[in-house]
Amino acid sequence: MAKNWWQEAVVYQVYPRSFQDSNNDGIGDLEGIRQRLPYIKKLGATVIWLNPIYASPNDDNGYDISDYEAIQPDFGTMADFDRLLADAHKLGLKIMMDLVVNHTSDEHQWFIESRSSKTSPYRDYYIWRDPVDGHAPNDWEAAFSGSAWQFDDATGQYYLHLFSKKQPDLNWANSAVRTNVFDMMTRWLDKGVDGFRMDVINLISKPDDLTGLTEWPANGPREHEYLQEMNAKVLRHFDCITVGETGGVTPEDALKYAGFDSHELNMIFQFQHMDIGQDPKFGKWVQHPFLLSELKAIMARWQTELNGKAWNSLYWNNHDQPRVVSRFGNDEGDFRVLSAKMLGAVLHFMQGTPYIYQGEELGMTNVHSFNSIEDYRDIETLNAYREHVEEKRDLTHPQMMAGIHAVSRDNARTPMQWDDSVNAGFTREGIDPWIAVNANYTDINAENQVDDPDSVFAFYQKMNALRKQYDIITYGDFTPLDPDDEQTWSYTRHLNGQTLLLTANFTAQPVTLARAKGEGKLLLSNYAGDQGEILRPYEVKVYLK
Repeated sequence: MAKNWWQEAVVYQVYPRSFQDSNNDGIGDLEGIRQRLPYIKKLGATVIWLNPIYASPNDDNGYDISDYEAIQPDFGTMADFDRLLADAHKLGLKIMMDLVVNHTSDEHQWFIESRSSKTSPYRDYYIWRDPVDGHAPNDWEAAFSGSAWQFDDATGQYYLHLFSKKQPDLNWANSAVRTNVFDMMTRWLDKGVDGFRMDVINLISKPDDLTGLTEWPANGPREHEYLQEMNAKVLRHFDCITVGETGGVTPEDALKYAGFDSHELNMIFQFQHMDIGQDPKFGKWVQHPFLLSELKAIMARWQTELNGKAWNSLYWNNHDQPRVVSRFGNDEGDFRVLSAKMLGAVLHFMQGTPYIYQGEELGMTNVHSFNSIEDYRDIETLNAYREHVEEKRDLTHPQMMAGIHAVSRDNARTPMQWDDSVNAGFTREGIDPWIAVNANYTDINAENQVDDPDSVFAFYQKMNALRKQYDIITYGDFTPLDPDDEQTWSYTRHLNGQTLLLTANFTAQPVTLARAKGEGKLLLSNYAGDQGEILRPYEVKVYLK
């Protein structure tokens, strides 16, 4: 297998609005990120993925872009970005931008021109359709509730928006759209950015005839043609990192998007492990218990089926997902630290490029202190509450709030917890953050952990250091063990005669497991001492032989 720098990278995801406020307006900004670069370097990350920092009306917190080549004023200026990029590079850190090109904001100049007239040269930049029998062309529902079609009185047609009505979908079948996007990407790469995370990139190809369709257009008919064109015209000319967000894909699909010979992307984000436990009717808003064996099977399938053919991304949480220690671990008392470390190791010792979401390295939890729907800011959460509680009335307020507490995107978007001062060091005392700080910041914060050798932060540091020391962690083959065991998660990695064994207890009780005795050198554990076949609550051990 050829080695590439992005395979050996550790990516740290920064949600700029919630990372560090440098000018005391309650909103994180680029200068705040720049001030915290030494922290990210100390952690051992090598790439920073920035969620969108472009000009935006903020209907969907920056994923509705009004100008791809201007900085959101809340975050600063292009000069601020240039300083951030230069300082990151001086520290050996790379910067990966968020590329959002399935849709724009309805305040983007292209859409303003497009909706002005049916004869506008920009009309075909978006997807417009005549009414069918007096209603929308099909019954697609938008991801943020309601119809995916918005009627526009000015021209008497509907435009497609798979997300908010303020996020009209671009028409990638128009070569002018592709040219504009590719030129924009090239200018950012020429500026020195090191790659792109591509938002919902497997939605860009829509069927020509949309009438009467019922299924969302993921992995459409020209999808791979468009991405191969992007690769040929832009990506192959730069030594950059690319990862595509691709909901609803299988490992077979991944080989097309990110196969070593696909000439498209380096890797993708899949969602099968994130979708576990969802309700058939209500989706993520009603969570059901699931078996550990189910989660293990999903991860093992991606590990084994991509091995030698494509590259995995490894993630537990991000700006769209709840905090992993609350979801798959135990965020109460001492179990929080133990399970946060255990979950980190189970993921990071698989084959692939690991992604750490801000605060994950501290064991930050879901926000349990939000008791009212008014505490939330996320458009998806607010729309879902209105749909299910106020309009359809198919969920009660307590039922919906239980789902929101478990999986709302705002669980990940509360401010970064830097210290135990008011507002957690995110912004100064007396300023209201754009969203409230998680109430547990006095106990869980970076200042408490960066110099504590037993902290979650220190554990992540060790994992990142070991990755640089042992090729087997990055490149070794993966073999699942004990797939039907509902209490433990074990697997081996193999490379050049070496064997790495990871074994972990996913419960709050001691478990006896013969293979947990291990052989060779104990590389890492979240407990002091080794009790052989006894795995203590949430214990994880990694051996190298």
